[in-house]
Amino acid sequence: MSAEAGELVGAEERELVARAVAGERDAIAGVVRLLQDPLYRLALRMVWRPAEAEDATQEILLRVLGNLSTWRAEAKLLTWAYRIGVNYLLNLRRQTPPEAAQLSLDAFRDGLADGLADADYRGPEARLLADEVRLNCSQAMLQCLARDERVAFVLGEIFELNSTDAAWILDITPAAYRKRLERAKKRLGSFLNSTCGLVNPQAFCRCSRRVDQAVALGRVDPRKPVFARHPITPGGRAVARAEQQMVQLHDAAAVLRAHPDYAAPQAKMDAIAGLLHSGRFPLLD
Repeated sequence: MSAEAGELVGAEERELVARAVAGERDAIAGVVRLLQDPLYRLALRMVWRPAEAEDATQEILLRVLGNLSTWRAEAKLLTWAYRIGVNYLLNLRRQTPPEAAQLSLDAFRDGLADGLADADYRGPEARLLADEVRLNCSQAMLQCLARDERVAFVLGEIFELNSTDAAWILDITPAAYRKRLERAKKRLGSFLNSTCGLVNPQAFCRCSRRVDQAVALGRVDPRKPVFARHPITPGGRAVARAEQQMVQLHDAAAVLRAHPDYAAPQAKMDAIAGLLHSGRFPLLD
């Protein structure tokens, strides 16, 4: 990354990291608080399910802390942490179910057409369950992309990073990154325009008509919605606000961007705090 980009790193961030590297527990906790939710949202987009994203976030944070002394402010701390996280997630051996099944977007489209109801779901918690279907579906469709295309789309279209930062995170040239992102956008755009009524009113699929089938297949649990009631970052976007922004933009990227600002589950963060205070963590030796 250029020296100019490095100069954008704030003095507060430099001071926080310096104190953390020196072993100050409050500073280390401050680094964790700064990074935990963005890294969790990255992991969730890549591994689909919250439980797997929790595990991945914990591992990424420990790797970030273990390498904190190597940060040279060549990028903002979060951008640098994304680079560590992306490297971990791209090389993760565990596969999501769509990855294991080598599910294509065409096959996913066929699956959405199968069992689509003739009318909107009108049962209990209809709005909540339609939101859960939408959020779960947009997570699942990302899994139909190869990991390198998926992460390019997540960085550029969902996190809205510029091509210079995203390319640095991926350790490729900006031109190569833009080409990879364009492939992902083309594939997802074509899929959504032909399938999703939120993007194209002429497309066949409606979230409210998928509720019964999603419940029957076990993809949505009406007693415990995974995404629609997921905790969010304090002050972050809730489901309704994210959906309002999606409707205003009304395009493929907006549908995939319109998730709440999910917060990393506190239990995992408490586990990291326990490890940091155990006396066994190298940064504090």
